[in-house]
Amino acid sequence: MLTKVKVVDTWVTTAPYKDYISEILELAAARKSSYVCCANVHMLMEAYQKPAFKQVVNRADIVTPDGRPLSILMNLQYKLKQERACGMDLFPDILRDAGKRGLSVFFYGSTNEVLAAITQKAKAEFAGLRIAGSYSPPFRRLTAEEDKQVVKMINGSGAHLVFVSLGCPKQEKWMYEHKGVIHGCMLGLGQAFLTYAGLEKRLPKWARDLSLEWAYRLYLEPGRLWKRYLVGNSKFLWLAGRSLVLQKNLK
Repeated sequence: MLTKVKVVDTWVTTAPYKDYISEILELAAARKSSYVCCANVHMLMEAYQKPAFKQVVNRADIVTPDGRPLSILMNLQYKLKQERACGMDLFPDILRDAGKRGLSVFFYGSTNEVLAAITQKAKAEFAGLRIAGSYSPPFRRLTAEEDKQVVKMINGSGAHLVFVSLGCPKQEKWMYEHKGVIHGCMLGLGQAFLTYAGLEKRLPKWARDLSLEWAYRLYLEPGRLWKRYLVGNSKFLWLAGRSLVLQKNLK
């Protein structure tokens, strides 16, 4: 069992990058109904402002520090050597190791075009990977009967790992609602589907190390994301600073 530490009032898992992958594959191999959140600043701010969503994130079996600001804050606050564990990196690495271990995967969410692209690429890159299936749900909330059929389809496929791309907070809520129902490990990956499919570019590593991905996303979608990043990021910085000051005063 990996350790969690509190980051801006939400529990985030701390571990070396490779240990996240090992633990996720162990959950999958055991067919434990479980889920993994890849937390960035946006997710933590959603959790901070909405107690019901904070419960969703805190109930996750693993919460990786997807965003670079999270790993930096964890290092400063808890004197760790925490690596970033981004969903865009975890996705292909888990696919690779799942193929080596004979574990099957299911892709849930996004569009049929994206699903076809990631399925084709995964088959080409990882010869031993077993792809159990994929499904692009309607944008609206599923009816109870539709959801029942989706669960039956996923479980019937025999998938050990279910990769979920519905966007935050929708995908995290979906995994939370299906814990104990889906017979495998669910991973919320957001934009990782698009990036892996080659339909969305990713910043070079030097820019990611400087935590500039938010600025790139804001440039691409200013109308939709300006409030999330400019207001949310500012609030995160204030809360992070307060956490560090409070911890220093307790010493």
